[in-house]
Parts: sequence; structure tokens; C-alpha cells
Amino acid sequence: MADPPGLTRSEALRFAAHVLRGRWFTVFATFLVMFGAGATYLFGIYSKQIKSTLGYDQTTLNLLGFFKDLGANVGVLSGLIAEVTPTWFVLLVGSAMNFAGYFLIWLAVTGRIPRPRVWQMCLYICVGANSQNFANTGALVTCVKNFPEGRGVMLGLLKGFVGLSGAVMTQMYLAIYGNDSKSLILLIAWLPAAISVLFVYTIRTMEGVPRQRDEQRVFYKFLYLSIVLALFVMVMTILQKQFVFPRAAYAASATVVCALLFVPLLIIIGEELALWKKQNLKNHGLPNPALRVKIERSEPPLSKLVEPAAAHVPWYSDIFKPPPRGEDYTILQALLSIDMLILFLATLCGLGSSLTAVDNLGQIGESLGYQARITSSFVSLVSIWNYFGRVFSGFISESLLVRYKVPRPLMMTFVLLLSCVGHLLIAFPSPGSLYIASIIIGFSFGAQLPLLFAIISELFGLKYYSTLFNCGQLASPLGSYILNVKVTGMLYDREALKELSRKGMSRDSVKELTCMGRHCYRLSFIILTLVTLFGALVSLILVARTREFYRGDIYEKFRDTVEDSSERELDASPVKKDVDMAGEKSSSERTNATAA
Repeated sequence: MADPPGLTRSEALRFAAHVLRGRWFTVFATFLVMFGAGATYLFGIYSKQIKSTLGYDQTTLNLLGFFKDLGANVGVLSGLIAEVTPTWFVLLVGSAMNFAGYFLIWLAVTGRIPRPRVWQMCLYICVGANSQNFANTGALVTCVKNFPEGRGVMLGLLKGFVGLSGAVMTQMYLAIYGNDSKSLILLIAWLPAAISVLFVYTIRTMEGVPRQRDEQRVFYKFLYLSIVLALFVMVMTILQKQFVFPRAAYAASATVVCALLFVPLLIIIGEELALWKKQNLKNHGLPNPALRVKIERSEPPLSKLVEPAAAHVPWYSDIFKPPPRGEDYTILQALLSIDMLILFLATLCGLGSSLTAVDNLGQIGESLGYQARITSSFVSLVSIWNYFGRVFSGFISESLLVRYKVPRPLMMTFVLLLSCVGHLLIAFPSPGSLYIASIIIGFSFGAQLPLLFAIISELFGLKYYSTLFNCGQLASPLGSYILNVKVTGMLYDREALKELSRKGMSRDSVKELTCMGRHCYRLSFIILTLVTLFGALVSLILVARTREFYRGDIYEKFRDTVEDSSERELDASPVKKDVDMAGEKSSSERTNATAA
């Protein structure tokens, strides 16, 4: 790190240590970890390799996709581990699981190990995908606790980076390995694990740190930079599908992407430098040491401190007596509340349908006659618009909540209704409609996650957020299993078998079961549309139940902390006490002189 202007070498070293220990550098480290936590969204690119290499039919491939979604969304284990272990341990466990799971998949696809059984492949991808919950719990939850008042914005940014990670990692793998989707699995194995290990001691909860009044200004700087990155990746994705890029062009694109990833570090250095100078200015204002007076605090008698022991209360006595919304619920109080059950059902319908669409996008493009390189562009579009959906829902829902008291669950209702449009475009395709469907589904899928996590933190508090945050998304893999494996996969295979029978062929005569035509996914996505519409109606119940809660100031206790932090810090400092005592002494002397 170069010496900041106006600082000596020793001051620069102290400033560098200040930056590395600061709250903003934790945000930067979390950004990078989140960029590696979205590997599950690349399943649509390499799933074709798994299907052809291992000879799976669509039902088996969807079963594999279900276990990917199961691992990616069942984060209760990581949440419980985070309650009793430090953050660095959570990140290390996640990096080990990520490398082990995806590396074994790469070995199987490349034929370096004997062909695994289906249950083994399901286990590998479940373990690898579950690692992203450890990254989310270790990094994302920590940032929400460090910035509680800006949780909606922070969740939108961080989950937006996860959504964008698929497109970013695609650029990197094209530069490193070329157009080899098998090697993409290897990149997914080592890169996210390396990032988590690199910042394992940087990401941590920082309590008692005074908050800035203008944190939103910094968040918007991060937003603008991330939008530039998303637009660049989108343009490069479109160009790469239209033209044949040489290896050097892929390398140049990946270099620009990496440079944009590190631009937030410059913003963070600028913010920390301003804080550093402000602290030094306070320190340079120390009063004369001769005026310092030792403050003795009188303690009350011991007898007044001893309180009678509280009567023993069974742990289960208050499960169905939760505190008011916004206060800290226990885990069981939250999980058994009506609000959580409604949220669970809406999530099952909404995220379950969206995951089904994303996982089948590659096969949808194939069934409609698109070439493989065009189909991969649909996956990239989903990743990019996934990002836009996440940052949009985070920033816009926060703005509507603060300015107009619009309940955040109402935003979820609108997002689910938008998702229905995307499903209908796949059920009744027309030329070019799959591009629009990819954008809508990616946007609506991304927008649901920050809303879900923000609603959980607002209704049930932050004390057990590590666990509740992961419990809230349990509905997603359940919905994916029902809608992807039991509905979409089976209906697709049924249509494919009909095609074989019309050709006079049987299932044993082909290695890969493939359906071609608009009819392949029509019934499936009509069902997904109806399920998502039902989820939107269910979310309206939560809107009605929480309307009064969101009319109040849900951030009042955090806002008091922000406004009073600098005053409390000054009141508690020796500088303030010395100045007060010096002022009292001068006043006393003037009074005595007047009396004399």
C-alpha cells in the first residue's frame, strides 16, 4: 500500500494496520467472498457435461440439481456452528467443503476416478453447494451485524455480488482454461476456497465501533461500481456469443473484471483515511496534562448489588409467547410463529419455481433449438440480471420503507407476480422470448433473496440471525425437489419418451434422453406459473399482518446508536473528562476571585 499523502512512513504503517482492522475493509473482504459464493448458478453451463459424460437422463440430472439446491439452501448446520464458534472457523470449514465437493465432481467428469454412483454424485454436489452457506453465514451475517441500520442495502449489495459471481467466474474460466466447461468445475473448486482462506481472519463482528452518519453515501458508491462491473460483464458476454474471441481477448476481459473488483478498496482507503485524520485531530486537541484530574467512581455497597435469584423458568415455557415484532426472538419462537410459516410457504412457491427455471435453462434452450454457445448466454443473462434484482430489491425496498413506510413483504408480492410473466414466456415461447424470460427470471429470482433475509432480520431480531437466516431458506430446496424433480423432470422425460415411441425406438436404444420442441416444457411451466401466483397471494397475508409494524420506526434503536455514538465516545474519553474538569476548575477560580 503506497504512503497516503501527508503521512510519514511510520504513520503510513499505522494507517495500513488501521485499514486492515477497520470495519470497511471487512466489507471489501466480504465482497470478494460473495463473488466466490455463487458457483451454484453455473450449474446450467456444466450440467450438460455431467449428463453426457455419465449418461444421465433428465430426471437423474434434475435429481442432481435438487441436491445442489438442497446443499445451497440448507444452512442450519452452518448457522448453529456460527453460534458457538468464531467466524474464521466457519469460513475454513466452508472452504474445505467447497474444494472437496467440486473437486470430486471434476475428477468424475474427466474420468480420473471410476464412474461414481448417482448417490455419490448427489453427495459431492450437495457438500460443495453447502459450502456457500458457510460463506454466507461467516461473511454476510457478520456484515449485517456490523451495519444493522443499513441491512436492506447491505443485503442487496452482498447478495447482488453472489448473483453476479456466475458471470464473473465465467470470464475468468474462459481466460484461464478456454471454452472447456469441464475445467469450469475445477475453477469452482479452488477459487472460492482460496478467497475464503485469504480473508479468514479479516471478517469478524465488530461491536462497539462508532458508526458514521453518512454510511449510505459509501454504499451508493459501491452500488455504482458494481453496476459498472455488471454492465461490462453483460457487454462482454453478448460480444463473446456473437464473435469468436482469441485467448488474449478473454485474458484482457478477465483482467478488467479483476481490476473492477478491487476498485472498492480505493473507496475504503479514502473513507478510512478521513476517519484516521479525524481521530488524529481529536488527539492533537489534548489539554494540558497538568490539568488532568483523576475521576473516582463511587460504587454502591455490595448489599445493594446482590439481587435475589430468579425462579427457574422452563426453556419451553415461552415458545408460544414471543416478544413484539422487531425484538429478539428465540430460535423456536421464530420457527413456530405464524409469520415464519407464511414466509416459508411463499418462499417454497417463489424460490422453488425460480430455481427450477434456472436449473433447466440449458435444457430449455436445447429443446427450442438454440446452439450450445447461445444457450450458455442465457445462463450468463440470468446471473447478471440476478445481480440487478438483488441490488434493486435491497436499495429500492429500503428507500420505500424509510420514506413511505411500504412493507417489505409487499415488494416480495410484486416480485413473485413478475416471475409469473417469465414462466409464461417459457410455457408459450416465441422467437427471442427466451432472452426476455432469462432476464425476468434472473431478476425476480435475485430480488427474492434480499427481501427474504431482510424480513427475517426485521421481524425476529439479530440475536439468532445466523441460524434464522439459514432456516428461512429451507423452503427453497423443498420447493425445488417437488417442482423440479417430481414435476418438471418427470414431465420432460414423458415427452421425450413419446418422441422415441413415435420414432419406433426404446429408452435402451439411446444414451441420453432428449426432447425437442416447444411442447417439452409447456405443461411444466404452466404449473410453475400457478404455483408462483399462489405464493404471491400468500405473501399478501404477511403484508396485512405486518402493516402496522412497518408503519413504525423499525430502526429507531439503531438510529439512536448512530446519532449518539460520537457524543458517547467523546463523553467517555479522557480528553472530554480532562476538558470538563479543567473548565470546572477555571470557573471555580473565577468565582473565588469575585467573592474575594
